[in-house]
Amino acid sequence: MRKNIAIIMGGYSSEVDISLKSGTIVYQNISKELYNTYKVHILRNKWVLVNENDEEFPINKHDFSTEINGMKINFDGVFNAIHGHPGEDGTILAYFDLIGLKHTSAPFYQMALTFNKRDTLSIVKQSGIKTATSYYLDKNEFINVEKIIEKVGLPCFVKPNNAGSSFGISKVKTSKEIIPAIEKAFKEDSQILIEEFLDGPEITIGVLNYKNEVKVLPMTEIVTYNDFFDYEAKYLGKSEEITPARISDKIHKKLEKTAKKVYKILNLSGFSRAEYILVNNEPHFLEINMVPGLTNESLIPQQAAEAGINLQELFHNAIEMALNKQ
Repeated sequence: MRKNIAIIMGGYSSEVDISLKSGTIVYQNISKELYNTYKVHILRNKWVLVNENDEEFPINKHDFSTEINGMKINFDGVFNAIHGHPGEDGTILAYFDLIGLKHTSAPFYQMALTFNKRDTLSIVKQSGIKTATSYYLDKNEFINVEKIIEKVGLPCFVKPNNAGSSFGISKVKTSKEIIPAIEKAFKEDSQILIEEFLDGPEITIGVLNYKNEVKVLPMTEIVTYNDFFDYEAKYLGKSEEITPARISDKIHKKLEKTAKKVYKILNLSGFSRAEYILVNNEPHFLEINMVPGLTNESLIPQQAAEAGINLQELFHNAIEMALNKQ
């Protein structure tokens, strides 16, 4: 009997439109012969199942079911395609755990942890993973520009502590730019992270559970035409994404070992995509994304294709890994 799979998309953050695109691609690439798939929009003002005719059917939050033409539909599993809150930060996954519904992401605690850049950095650093020097700031906290520069130097990056898709990030080159950059970041989050600039190639690495093993996908080298890999570079063609990355076998092995170690240190499962900067051929961990983009142009699908895994295989694997969780 075919399992009912809800593909959740949307969310409550600035990434809502990107999430809707990812979720739609997932829906289009899952076999309807193997699974009954349903698009479910999780939005601030409504949770609804959306059918092929764009008709909406409310989700019952008591048990995450819905009713279509008098027939109740319960789900066997959830494919999480929500970037940002409440999908990537673990919020909705804690709810699924409470009602006993399996999902494709890591457990809610791991999702909450990895969504918080500062806390993730503090854990990986304890295990010997190299990172950028950083300065943490809460909203309404006194801003000491001199102290910030003294710690991280210039140029530096100012970014929201809990946000994705490069929303709210600025590269700061002078002391006068720090306050405006901080104000921009605080529009996305009440906590921000200010990091030193690391000069070197940027490498993005996908790691996931594939057929019950931790698999490191072919790596992607990011060459951006902008100052850094910002929203325009990610989504509007202002960058070149080279897969596989132009690195030596020695550096590849070092990055692969580091990426797998980070995945295991953080006790992850499901999809992940982490960013690294090579400084003097040493990997420096920047951050990790646990609900990466899943459109045809996104990095994880690009890397999977290089590994000989098509979108259907990628998504079916995620569903089977979820359904078989103990």
